[in-house]
Amino acid sequence: MSFQRIVFIFLVLSFVSQQSVAQVGLSTKNKKAIELYMSADNYRVRGQYKQAIDLLNQAIDKDKEFVEAYLSLGIIYKSQKDLAKSTSNFEKGLELTTDPKKQKPYYFELADNNLRAGKYQEGLTYVNKYLEAEQLNKVRIELANMWKRNAEYAIQNQKITSQYKPRPLSDTVNHFVMQYFPVLTADEQEMIYTRRLGERNQDDEDLAIVKKLPNGNWSMPASISGNINSEFNEGTSTISADGRSLIFTSCIGRKGYGSCDLFESHKVGNEWSVPVNMGPTINSTAWESQPSLSADGRTIYFVSDRKGGQGDRDIYVSYKLDDNKWTKAENLGKPINSPFEEISPFIHVNGRTLFFSTNGRTGFGGLDIYKTERENGVWAEPVNFGSPINDHEDQFSLFITADGKTGYYSHEDQLKQNSSKIYTMTIPEELQIKFRSNVVKGIVRDKGTKTPLKAKIELYDLQKNESVSTVLSDSITGDYLIVLTQGSDYGLYVSAKNYLFQSLNFNYEKENNLKPVEIDVYLDKASAGAMAVLNNIFFEFDKFDLKDTSIPELNKVVKFLQENPDLKVEVSGHTDNSGTVSYNQQLSLKRAQSVSKYLVAQGIDQKRITQKGFGSEKPVKPNDSEENKQINRRIEFKILP
Repeated sequence: MSFQRIVFIFLVLSFVSQQSVAQVGLSTKNKKAIELYMSADNYRVRGQYKQAIDLLNQAIDKDKEFVEAYLSLGIIYKSQKDLAKSTSNFEKGLELTTDPKKQKPYYFELADNNLRAGKYQEGLTYVNKYLEAEQLNKVRIELANMWKRNAEYAIQNQKITSQYKPRPLSDTVNHFVMQYFPVLTADEQEMIYTRRLGERNQDDEDLAIVKKLPNGNWSMPASISGNINSEFNEGTSTISADGRSLIFTSCIGRKGYGSCDLFESHKVGNEWSVPVNMGPTINSTAWESQPSLSADGRTIYFVSDRKGGQGDRDIYVSYKLDDNKWTKAENLGKPINSPFEEISPFIHVNGRTLFFSTNGRTGFGGLDIYKTERENGVWAEPVNFGSPINDHEDQFSLFITADGKTGYYSHEDQLKQNSSKIYTMTIPEELQIKFRSNVVKGIVRDKGTKTPLKAKIELYDLQKNESVSTVLSDSITGDYLIVLTQGSDYGLYVSAKNYLFQSLNFNYEKENNLKPVEIDVYLDKASAGAMAVLNNIFFEFDKFDLKDTSIPELNKVVKFLQENPDLKVEVSGHTDNSGTVSYNQQLSLKRAQSVSKYLVAQGIDQKRITQKGFGSEKPVKPNDSEENKQINRRIEFKILP
């Protein structure tokens, strides 16, 4: 039986607990008290709690030892999220009876209340008493056993740390009655979240955006776009690292496939496109929501309760193809999904760490946040994110910054219905992600005219010779942003039609001091005189043998020459001033010849390639430091007349 089904039955049973007790006889003989008690129950089932509470208090005035009236009062206060009054009434009622049959519902309710309040030891005591007393109610026994596992786990794993500093964001951000599910761009300059204008579930939901001001504060919230927000509800959303691809949930008003569907919009310049339904490969006749995009916007994780899953709500994944179509969504399966409920996935910008919430694993109670790492395409067994982030309340809607040090989440006020704020927190060092990420951003321009360009930016893992991510610069502004993650040596390639590509290198194998990098890229027209430094061509020290990590860059050159069959090029080698002039000239020539040899082996006509070795004749930096000497040791690629 699923957890959701268990909880549903539990709630129904909680509301009729007093009726169960009544089957063994009410504790009072006072007819007026009984009459008031029964009238209160009629109001309770209609949700008229104020009247029900008033009548139950009158019944207790008639008989101070009316055991069942205290139980009913406690259940009503619990439904109103007033745990203090609820627990007080349960404790009073329990004190009044020694009847094991009347004690059982009190043990059950007090176990639940104490665990909800984070009083694990007290809750465990009542759970054990209930399990000793109850023999028949299998649904409650199963739920009580789950509570017991959670209480024992929490007692053993609860931590308090001064590093954990949850705090609400300013009233500027928390401007509305409710705001939840925050997401940020990778450079943390924009935050998007869902806001609700009122306390009722039917009140309007829209997507709001706040921007980081020069002083570090957040701007006043504004509607993300008139093309996106409508008279209908716009719910949980996700945004790509560069802030230009948005996916959000819409349940009413837009044409869809099920109760809630996912919609997609893209930003060009400062304008968001009219949202488009993501189609039947993503959406179904069921409920889809809570999306999370990878940094490059080409992988999406989301939640659905469609048939054929592992449990009530499962996490699914889909990938964007080169034609911008999405693949058929796949259930993530084990070890992530369980027979219970998995919600609120968040894929970190490193693309390797997935966070999600579940009540299907032993934890601190309610929904706990878990994380799992993907290695060689396989997700590891999820682990509880731990205390103090997880506690007795429900945890979900987590967002963690690229450097892994800061988290954002929405927190619902447990003492007030339909009230939530956005919080930020410092992630304790022991809970920080294994692979932190960094942002590289800037503007792509035409080198001659300085006009912004729409270009393709591709990130390659040079060690594995595989593509990591691909993004496009904005066609109007030329802005680009891409994410690099610790653990490898990367080649970054910027290319546009009719232009000579440029390459950059970022070695993050051991990089720990990650700071945002801003680099504007200028592309030369693919015409005579255009030149690019091949920054990802590597040789052994003092040798001319190509390293395997050079292959991605060499293949980029091959592709460029294949796409421009009329061009002739010069490949030239350069060294620093260490060693003799003659030796440097020979070494640089042999390195240029090694590059040329690879290109010819891939089918490029030898007649199109000229090789030259300039030794130390053409330094681009003074040879006065090791850093400058390394820059001078290079391979250049030049288009000939």
